[in-house]
Amino acid sequence: MIELPDEFLRMPRWWTEGADWLRELPRAVERQCRQWDLTVVGAVAHGSNAVVVPVTRRGEEFVLRMSPPGQEVAEQTWALRWWAGRGMAHLYDAEVDAGAMLLERLSTPLTTRPVDEAVAVLGQLMRRLAVPAPADARSTADIVTTRSAQLEPEWERLGRPFEEAILREALRIAPTETTSTAAVNGDLHSAQVLAGTREPWLTVDPVLFQGDIEYDLGRVLWTRLDEMPNIIEYFDSAVREAALDRDHARDWVIWRTVDYWLWGLSVGLTEDPVRCARLVTALSR
Repeated sequence: MIELPDEFLRMPRWWTEGADWLRELPRAVERQCRQWDLTVVGAVAHGSNAVVVPVTRRGEEFVLRMSPPGQEVAEQTWALRWWAGRGMAHLYDAEVDAGAMLLERLSTPLTTRPVDEAVAVLGQLMRRLAVPAPADARSTADIVTTRSAQLEPEWERLGRPFEEAILREALRIAPTETTSTAAVNGDLHSAQVLAGTREPWLTVDPVLFQGDIEYDLGRVLWTRLDEMPNIIEYFDSAVREAALDRDHARDWVIWRTVDYWLWGLSVGLTEDPVRCARLVTALSR
């Protein structure tokens, strides 16, 4: 049986949910390996809610990804199949009810690369992934419309944690309309991109939307903001690499950052809200 990393076992999320799944996980990996004729060949890696096990089958290399079964697994499987390896890890097999995916073996994460390189790669991937989206993918405009209605009540409930002018600006420029039907990855950042062999960098754990590909540019920036001596330079680099309209990209970053700022405060985050304040200040006119 596999040995689960202590860091994964100690994650606070397992204190309130998923304890049964976690306890059964080594046996679930063993069952999935038997079902798919896989041999474990290395140590287990992990993210926040999944483990990744290096495996082989008849000389071919893969990884077995196991996470708690549910809607998230179904949506990721759908997204991976839709992109079908374009800028994305190949999905070879999946059993959604078991939370299991058999994926292309990748290597070094983009988090290991300097921030200027990482931002350029992420900008390129935003454009690379922008194929015509499935008609039933959720629209970025609908997401903004729904969430924008929640921002002011949340701001009030949290005790007006930042200047009202920032909230008003975010609501004023909220991108509630789009003519784009491009595919959008709604969870794009350095930790979700790994070095590949078919392509230099490939994305994992996608969330598939349709609409404005600028949707997650804010996350591209705030996840590595502490490494950016000049935030505007990195913003401009991503805009250039993704071939975006600069003003529209700025509006998206402001709106998404205010959205995340309020969400972060609501769940007790302390460091990311400070980064959000810096990012909004840097991009404010």
